[in-house]
Amino acid sequence: MGRLFWKLFLAILLAQVVSINVAGGLMWLWEPNHRSPPTRFQPEAEGMPPRGAPLFQPDERMPPPGPRGFPYLPVIVGSLASLVFAALLARHLSHPIMALRKAFAAVARGDFDVHPSAEIGRRSDELAELGQEFELTAQQLKQLMSSQRRLLHDVSHEVRSPLARMQLAIDLARQQPDKIESSMARIERESARINQLVEELLTLSRLEARACGKLDEEVEMLALVEDIVADARFEAEAHNRRVEFSSCGEIRLKGRPDLLQRAVENVVRNALHHTFEGTTVHIRLQQENLDAYISVEDDGPGLPEAALGAIFEPFVRFREGSRNDGYGLGLAITRQTIEAHGGSVRAMNRENGGLRIEMHLPIAQKEDAPGAKD
Repeated sequence: MGRLFWKLFLAILLAQVVSINVAGGLMWLWEPNHRSPPTRFQPEAEGMPPRGAPLFQPDERMPPPGPRGFPYLPVIVGSLASLVFAALLARHLSHPIMALRKAFAAVARGDFDVHPSAEIGRRSDELAELGQEFELTAQQLKQLMSSQRRLLHDVSHEVRSPLARMQLAIDLARQQPDKIESSMARIERESARINQLVEELLTLSRLEARACGKLDEEVEMLALVEDIVADARFEAEAHNRRVEFSSCGEIRLKGRPDLLQRAVENVVRNALHHTFEGTTVHIRLQQENLDAYISVEDDGPGLPEAALGAIFEPFVRFREGSRNDGYGLGLAITRQTIEAHGGSVRAMNRENGGLRIEMHLPIAQKEDAPGAKD
């Protein structure tokens, strides 16, 4: 038993013993110290008592009058019962706290697989809820630590390859001076790749920390998406692909235009990279209630159902053999950008093949939305 158990035990026991003794003492003091002796009526058969004698006489069979004794036996029995009750109550209160203490110690050692609620047992009080909340917190910390370790591993892996190629280009330039120009071009390309990776990591980090500045600029979503569609059509024509766009009209939001443009563009470029040659990428912009809805559909191979949620994680790439030479950060930036604007994004497979990504963005000034004042 821990110190908390003994503290609770002694506190409860002391409170109960004092209460029992005080209550017993008060009851004892409330009783008179002496009682009038029990009397019996003299029947007529025995004759009337002499003049001046009392009509009632003491009963010699009753105990003599005198002060009553202190009720030691009830106090002792009550104290023993209090001892047992205090021990049970102290254990009932201290057991879940001790289980939480062990769980905290395990998390401090780096072990996030803790289950204090199983040790606490079936309870429906605040301590049981605290155990469940702690388990959820531990699982979230585990995911965060795992994500950080994976991110560090992926960054080091992505940086290692261009650095190795840069080192080879430098060695080649030293050994073959006539190839300095080609070596410098290779070094420039690899340094640009590293710079792109660092830039995307910084953007993702700022978005995750919600340090992307104020999101209070007015954004015209129709003009923003039309610019993205124009660039996508230019790129699609070079690879025998098409882009179709439909909209319901102008939609205005409050946010950061540059971040939103990058978020939507990442999804569109991802669709262009994975749709089959000769197929079409469908982009749609419309308003649903008080949300702006953007969907991007491709005619590619789609994804396994288990991978639909993971594609928005950093450095996750499921479809090999595509023309995408990125780092797997584009959709992660998209998700963080949409969520920073109070929206949501999800991916799903189409019935006839391909992938559809849906983005929902709340309209900031809802009172100005069509029908909002009606």
